[in-house]
Amino acid sequence: MTVEALPYFIILAPVVLVIGFVYVLGPVLPISHSWVRVLIVGVIGFIIARYLYWRFFVTVLPADGLMIEVAWVWFCFAIELLALSDSGILFFTFLRSTDRLREADAHEARLRALPSDELPYVDVFITSYNESLEILEKTIIGAMSLDYPNYDVWVLDDGRRGWLRDFCAQKGVGYMTRPDNVGAKAGNINHALTKTDGEFFAVFDADFVPQRNFLIRTIGFFEDPKIGIMQIPHTFYNHDPLQTNLAMRESMPDEQRLFYDSILPGRDGWDAAFCCGSNSVTRRQALRTIGDALPTGSVTEDMLLTMALLQKGFLTRYLCDRLAYGLAPESIKAYLIQRQRWARGAIQTMFLAEGPFGRGHKLIHRILFLPMHWISQAPMMILGILAPVVFLWTGLRPLVDVTVESVLYYLMPMVLALIGSVHLFAQKQFFPLSAQVVSTFQSLKILPTVIATLIKPKGHSFAVTPKGSAAQSVDYEREIFWTCIVMMALTMGGLAINSTVEFRIVEQRALIPIVAFWSIINIIVMILICMLCLQVPIQRKEERFNIDDPVWLRHPDGSIEVGRVSNISLSGAALHLQTDDGECEGPPIGSTLRVFLPEVGFVHATVARSGNGLIGIHFDLSASIERDLLIRKLFTSDMNTLTETKGLFHVSLGLLQSIWTMQNIKAASQPEAVVEPVEEILSPRSRAIEPDMKPKKLTRIAEQRRQLAA
Repeated sequence: MTVEALPYFIILAPVVLVIGFVYVLGPVLPISHSWVRVLIVGVIGFIIARYLYWRFFVTVLPADGLMIEVAWVWFCFAIELLALSDSGILFFTFLRSTDRLREADAHEARLRALPSDELPYVDVFITSYNESLEILEKTIIGAMSLDYPNYDVWVLDDGRRGWLRDFCAQKGVGYMTRPDNVGAKAGNINHALTKTDGEFFAVFDADFVPQRNFLIRTIGFFEDPKIGIMQIPHTFYNHDPLQTNLAMRESMPDEQRLFYDSILPGRDGWDAAFCCGSNSVTRRQALRTIGDALPTGSVTEDMLLTMALLQKGFLTRYLCDRLAYGLAPESIKAYLIQRQRWARGAIQTMFLAEGPFGRGHKLIHRILFLPMHWISQAPMMILGILAPVVFLWTGLRPLVDVTVESVLYYLMPMVLALIGSVHLFAQKQFFPLSAQVVSTFQSLKILPTVIATLIKPKGHSFAVTPKGSAAQSVDYEREIFWTCIVMMALTMGGLAINSTVEFRIVEQRALIPIVAFWSIINIIVMILICMLCLQVPIQRKEERFNIDDPVWLRHPDGSIEVGRVSNISLSGAALHLQTDDGECEGPPIGSTLRVFLPEVGFVHATVARSGNGLIGIHFDLSASIERDLLIRKLFTSDMNTLTETKGLFHVSLGLLQSIWTMQNIKAASQPEAVVEPVEEILSPRSRAIEPDMKPKKLTRIAEQRRQLAA
């Protein structure tokens, strides 16, 4: 009996069962238990196998007709198999997951009980190429503030900038440069390794600020001699382009949370976590087994380092503890440059001796380190947009012998199961509509990179992700924007033509509702992509943080007012002032104050806004001890900048509402409460510089605080 002959309650039964298991029962199951994970993955595997049986034997194998028709059917099926293979690897990863916070607590307690001279020495490397001082100073001050006795801070300057050397001299941290940029970031670190001899070395990108307890919570894990690298998640104190351009700052997490909060703990359970460059600590003894240097064959030297150490029996461990905060890509351009580099680097590993096809790897590591995600995602996302257009305008079917009933019976249960089960494993990190938007968006740029790297793996330059002022562009992503406009026009035009009998191209009228539903989803996705392409201007150069601290204001006449900080940045703050009788009017705009901030001291400020007991002030804070202490207070004290994630339907509804309300355009035109400029602290100087400069111990933040107290 064919599916079309079945009663509709039987045809709809698989959809109802999937909804009941995944969307009703799933959220109440204890997902942390291994048996629950095995059960979910087993059910999903059965549903996918059932779908593939129908897909191959009913919609592919019977294909006949012209060669182009048969080839198109098989091509679409091959791309779909690639994507489902990547999904299979993802679900296999989800079978395990680690949470090492208690281990970190135990290691921290053990290390704090030891005498200082028994703790190993660590070289802290801050890699830099072209970042501005407004970014670098936060990372340098953060590294100087680490709550650990035995370490040196080294700024590795591949830009050979005299002003940065001067700044490092002022702060008392080490400075290194080299005569060339061979090997890019990996070469920069390798040069520093020849000049230092710490038992361990930590690496931070120029924009990642370590929290004070970074080393004390990571070094203890190296008690296990098998561990070669400790990796900490990349967490951000700003919003990424998806959150900003779609006005979803307050309800949707940044796009990388799925990887760092859900996927990487799963990989860690399979001993397949990998170094992500910044926020990592590496054992020098392990590095010596591969030549005492990072491999340079891939532009993603971090992942390649993990694979090289795996061949020697050393693991990369992952601690999902937010111990460093950095900048997410601040613009669409920066985002795409970063993703293109990741895709190219992952594919390059396939052609290297350390890669997944190299000697010495376990089968599980070969599978998990295959760059299937980068190879399959772009073709699948683009095909998903292209296939309905091809069908509507040419009649070429991506699959044969398909009916509405078979779609409901086989395809819909599989789609619902895939989406729902990923959300079960990542309830606060994965949202289907936003994932579809960002995946399709980046695929339009990544596909050429993937093809070019597969054809020519070597010879590609290292592209640095723009940060700070270098990333602050108000331009839009033209190529993607106009590609989506054209595809939307073709999709809507195809639907219009095939809705009339006189001009209809598609012969199978029963397929029109299916293709129309598919096309409507594509149109929604492409509208959101077009909105994502429109870069919202950055209103502030410094991120603000919500805190609730007391504050004292000293006026020029000597009088003092008391209030509380509402939010604060490195360049200004919003304050609530109160008297015994309630709220006061506040000082007039333009007046000057001396503001006392806890853990910082007195800071000169100018009133930028005043009224109803709320004032906005701009700090007059040039290079000083107070500026360093404010950086220390804001960026190294267990900050929590994570978005409070809303539910699946709330986020999806918010994305749809953004289409009709054009929230991104409103956000672009509506200024923030207080907008303040940031002065440049040091101007670049062009002069001959020495290749390196050793750190001075006595000018750490602790010494600066003693000077302030005096």
